[in-house]
Order: sequence, then C-alpha cells, then structure tokens
Amino acid sequence: MNARKMPIGIQDFTKLRESGFVYVDKTEIIYNLAKNECPYFLSRPRRFGKSLLITTLEAYFLGKKDLFRGLAIENLEKDWIEYPVLKFSLAGGEFTQTDGLRKTLNRSLSVFEQKYGLQEGDSNDLPGRFFETLKNANEKTGRKVAVLIDEYDNPLLKNIGGSSEQDEANRALYKGFFAVLKDCDGYLRFVLFTGVTKFSKVSIFSDLNQLQDISMHSQYAEICGITQSELESTFAPEIDALAAKNHLTREGCLQKLKRLYDGYKFSQECENIYNPFSLINAFSSLKFGKFWFGTGTPTFLVKRLNEMGFNPKRFSDGSLYASEDGISDYRPDNPDIVPLLYQSGYLTIKDYDERRERFVLGYPNDEVKYGFMNSLATEYLNLKRQSANNDIFAIDDAVEAGDTDTLRDQFISLFASLPYPAAPSDNVFERDFQNVVYLVFYLLGQFVQVEQHSAKGRADCIVETDEYVYIFEFKRDDTAENALAQIDGAGYAKPYEADSRKLIKIGAVFSSTERTLTEWLVKL
Repeated sequence: MNARKMPIGIQDFTKLRESGFVYVDKTEIIYNLAKNECPYFLSRPRRFGKSLLITTLEAYFLGKKDLFRGLAIENLEKDWIEYPVLKFSLAGGEFTQTDGLRKTLNRSLSVFEQKYGLQEGDSNDLPGRFFETLKNANEKTGRKVAVLIDEYDNPLLKNIGGSSEQDEANRALYKGFFAVLKDCDGYLRFVLFTGVTKFSKVSIFSDLNQLQDISMHSQYAEICGITQSELESTFAPEIDALAAKNHLTREGCLQKLKRLYDGYKFSQECENIYNPFSLINAFSSLKFGKFWFGTGTPTFLVKRLNEMGFNPKRFSDGSLYASEDGISDYRPDNPDIVPLLYQSGYLTIKDYDERRERFVLGYPNDEVKYGFMNSLATEYLNLKRQSANNDIFAIDDAVEAGDTDTLRDQFISLFASLPYPAAPSDNVFERDFQNVVYLVFYLLGQFVQVEQHSAKGRADCIVETDEYVYIFEFKRDDTAENALAQIDGAGYAKPYEADSRKLIKIGAVFSSTERTLTEWLVKL
C-alpha cells in the first residue's frame, strides 16, 4: 500500500485539499463558528493548526464549495455565498525593525485592494486606509467582509526581552489599526484573531471590547488538534504502519502515541487533545520523536523560571493552580509566568476544582514533560545542552550497572557546576540541592522506572531497573548514617523484601558550607 500524504508544514487549506493530503474533518465546528457574525479570538499553542483554520475559513467565505466535497460542511451549508475576505498573515515579518509591522499590514491591504479593484489608500494613514478598504469593499461587492488575522501576537512576542521602544511602537500601531473594527460593524461579516498569547493590555482586548475569547469554550475546544476518535478513524493505516515498523501491537502503538502526544485540554469539559504536528510527523517518519518540542526550545521561559527560583517539582505534583482569568491573560510586566506557559502549550489543564473555580495545571504529555525537563536541567544545573545529556546518560549507565561509585562522582560533578552567589542564603542552598536531585531523577524516568513508595513516610527517590532497586535518602547538613537510618526506620524497603533484584540503599549528604556532596554511604 502506498503511504498517504501527511500534511507536514501545509497550512493552506486549498493546497491541502487539491493535493490530496490527509485532512481531519473539522468543518462542522468551523461551520458553527462561521455562521455567527461575532468577532472572535482563539488562542492555541504553536503548530496546532491555527493557520490551517484561518485558510479553511478563507476558502469557506470565498464560497469554494468544491474544496469541501465529502466533508461535514457540504451537507450543512446550503447557500455558499462568496464574501470579500481580508486576511492578515502575521506569522512572518521583520517585526523587530522600525517599519516591519507597518509594511506587513500595508502589504495585506494592497493585496486586498488589488483583488477587489479598489483604489489604493494612504500608506501613511493605516487606520484610515483600513476603514476605507472595508467600507469600499462592502459597497462595491454588496457583501460584508470577513477579516481574518493569523498569529496577531507574533509582532509582540518577537520583541519580548528586546527593544522596549519597538515593542511600544508595535502596540501603538495595533491600538490605532485594529480599533477601526469597532466602528465597522456594519461592513463586517466575520472577524477572527488567532494567536498563541492573549496580551491583556493590547488594544484589541480593551478598545475592541466586543471581541469574544473562545479559547476555553467547550464547543470550540476541538477546533484545533486531534481527538482520540479522530486519530483512530482518520489515521488507521498510519497507526498500523507505525506499529509494524516499531514492533508494537496496534494497542501498544496507541498507548505510546497517547503517552507522548495526547493530554491537551482547552476547557474543563473537553476530552484530551493530541498535538497534531507531532502525530503527523510520527506517521510520516514511522518513528516516535520529540517533534513539536524540537521546533522551539523555551529558552526565555526557562531562564525566567530559574531567575524566579521556581520549584520545577510543582509542574507535576498537582500544586500548580490558576483561575480561568489567570491563564487567559498575559502581561509582560506580570511576574507570574504560568499564563504564558499554559498558552504556549508547555502546561495544560489536568483537573478542575469546581468549588474553588480553579484549574490544576501540569505537563500534557511525555514529549513536553521530558523536553521541558531537559531544558530546565540545562539552565538550572548550569550545563551546556550536550553536556547535560551526557551527564544524564552517564548516571543512567551507572544505575543500570550497579556502579554506586560512578553515581556518586556524577552527583559531585553536578553540584560543583552550580553557579552559587557570593553570599547565598540557606534557602538558595536548599532549593538548588533539591532541584539537582529532582531534575536528575525525573529525567532518568525516561530510561528506568522512578517511583516513590511510602510505608511510614516517603522516600526521596526509588529507582528500579531490571537488576537493581535503589532507595535514596538525601540530607542537607546531616549525616549519611541518619539518612540510612530513615530508610530502615520508615520501612521504605518493605515492598521489595521478596524481590529477586539486588537492593541498594544510599544515604547522601549535601553540605551548605562546602557546597557539594560530602557523604555517600551505601548499604546492600
């Protein structure tokens, strides 16, 4: 059987349909959205299909019925009226340059004016030109205009951590330009802004206050991304091929796909959503990889977290909470970086506390979890990326071999790499010590089973391999004997008394005075 065409990097609906790429039918949801005449905003992580959604809406409003043959919308739409469509594509552009945003907006207006035979407006008066363009298009065609804005936030994201002057200039330009839409309601059939981030202080959300944010509306939760039923019905041949290539059963393949790429939730009621970019790359390459994470390392976010002294354990221990407002809006001047982590796709909704009206956030899946942990380790442990990977591999090799001496030496090396301040506080020592231990063993979870068991308490870490069971207890400014005594006294080893594997108990002590691992006692 010939492999079907996977739409990797295909963001244009017309090209996708005319060239025979596989398409997950979202047109019923799109129809329900498009039949309303309200202005909308939709936030989704990068590479989740926002641009494809924009071009699908473009084809629909242009009345390209033939492109929708065989799709759900074919039986829903009876009229197929052609409307003028003004699309702004802001995914690319020189937005860190003085006139970058202005040139991009001018270009979109010029394309629209030429298409509909309108007189070209004044390029120095963008808001006035925008208004006249909408008015004239409506009067000339007798139809209202659909306005589609793809990746509206890109010009703002490009200037985070850069030129504050350029950032302010882009914001000011937005304020005057898109505020025009508020006065053009009579000329508008439909308006949709898409982006990764909702900047709460940008004028489209203040001046254009009729804009409806549907990012967390349950009826539109599945408009981007892939559900479990869509995965199994649309990609059945690809699932079988991926399973065969990797020597898995179909069920085993589905379980691995779910573990790696599923888990996104965009409202408290919706089912989990798969990352579409990672799925289609896995089916195209016939291997499991970190496809989405590999296209954009979160350097800025990780650096901010380290500067804040953020405890990375909170990402997975169920202690990270946020209200709906708290994760919907992001302000660059807000020290809370959680909204940006959620909107960027590094965190997602794991649970909802209805009584307290707050969400529990965490990693969506293993691709994001281990990719983000690798980035955290590189920043928190002050290591170059390749060095960080090598150290984790060396620790993994030592654990698999039962080599406790090498394991000790690797921990000493990691502690020695920490960039301690000249006069650090006890809190800094405690935090950095805990972060090293946590990050190392969390990352080891990619290779061996890392669990915590408790009889009378909770072990710092238990690592299981095919041949060994390690029980670690870490202390700060204490003794290794006390650490081992806690392992025995708390009964951490009891679940393994009948286990055929070799049991290794390790008590380790970190000294805040010497700033390193000073005691390491092994008991077999």
